[in-house]
Amino acid sequence: MRGVVVLVGILGCIYSISQFLRNSVGVIAPNLASELDLSASQIGFLASAFFFAFAGAQIPLGIALDRYGPRRCMLFCAAVAVAGALIFAAAPSPGWLIAARILMGLGSSCYLMAPLALYARQFSPDRFATLVGFQIGLGSLGTLLATAPFAFAVAVLGWRASFVIIAAAMVVATLAIVLIVPKDDGSEADRSAESLRDSFAGTRDAIRTPSFWPVFLLQLTGYSSFVLVVGLWGGPYLTHVYGYSLTERGNMLLVAVVAQVIGSFLWGPSDRLFNSYKIPVLAGSLLTAGLMALAAIVGAFSPTGLLLWFIALGGMTAYLTVLIAHGKSLFPPKLVGRGLTLFNMATMGGVFLTQAATGLIIDLFPQVDGGYSVDAYRTVFAVQAICILLGSLAYLRSRDPRKQL
Repeated sequence: MRGVVVLVGILGCIYSISQFLRNSVGVIAPNLASELDLSASQIGFLASAFFFAFAGAQIPLGIALDRYGPRRCMLFCAAVAVAGALIFAAAPSPGWLIAARILMGLGSSCYLMAPLALYARQFSPDRFATLVGFQIGLGSLGTLLATAPFAFAVAVLGWRASFVIIAAAMVVATLAIVLIVPKDDGSEADRSAESLRDSFAGTRDAIRTPSFWPVFLLQLTGYSSFVLVVGLWGGPYLTHVYGYSLTERGNMLLVAVVAQVIGSFLWGPSDRLFNSYKIPVLAGSLLTAGLMALAAIVGAFSPTGLLLWFIALGGMTAYLTVLIAHGKSLFPPKLVGRGLTLFNMATMGGVFLTQAATGLIIDLFPQVDGGYSVDAYRTVFAVQAICILLGSLAYLRSRDPRKQL
């Protein structure tokens, strides 16, 4: 039992660094825009470059997980992520920042799927959703660090020095993987004998799995709703609409992340509680759509309303833990790595599309005193609510291995 706790702790720790890297633009977006004279669409593309690279890496990552095993994949990706963080810290121009975000996205691409592939092979299926909850919950600590603690570090050290520290933390976590994570077993060695053509055929088989597309389409909108706010537009929204300072917006984003951390642990076992994947997933997705619609209608909340909205957003979007478990349940063991990474491609591809598109949407509105009006953000929230509803409608057609609705 102690070994399991240490293993999950180490894997959660390095995943938290990945989470920090993907969400780190949210707090410093106004700083980057001011320092480098970036427009909303440029900020959106800078943030989304991470997710574009992350999503693009998922198919080859799935093949690599099934052929070479989680441990080797994590060690390789760590080197790429460290390089990206250091380049970001030293970047002299927007082009270098984007290149660094791409490297960070590639390097971070395996730190959810590799641990989940490991859990799928070493633990019983009925515990998988709970382990997903722990992995995402621990990883969310990185998102937490990307809010108020990161804002404090930026105020004291600057954002460049802060990224050097993150690169050093990644090196330490990588050493822990070397020491703690078990070496990949013989099953990967057996799979490595299959041809590259056979590997891609396995990816095709995963795509053809019944209920693949309904789950895939909801994956496009689920996580992107949280990252849209915490990882990108939450900071500018709080600054432009409410006049929040760096520290104040960091604190408010922190509230949402804490709510998601707690929510991840609570949502994790809900599939067993309801004997269903679809019931909790649909509840979470529809409540998230409702929150986005509420923000679109209200525009500017009262201080108490704003706080409650951020708490609810963090808690409701944590249903992703059950959606991941539902996706995993669709595949036979030999396709788990490829299947999970295909769904992760949808998750990160959805973030890329959402962040890039919303940057263009916000740029359609004129700037007011160096910022954007509440109507720009209301439009973003409305578009996201519609996307979630469409994903939820598609998900209704999925097969529930636990309980048919």
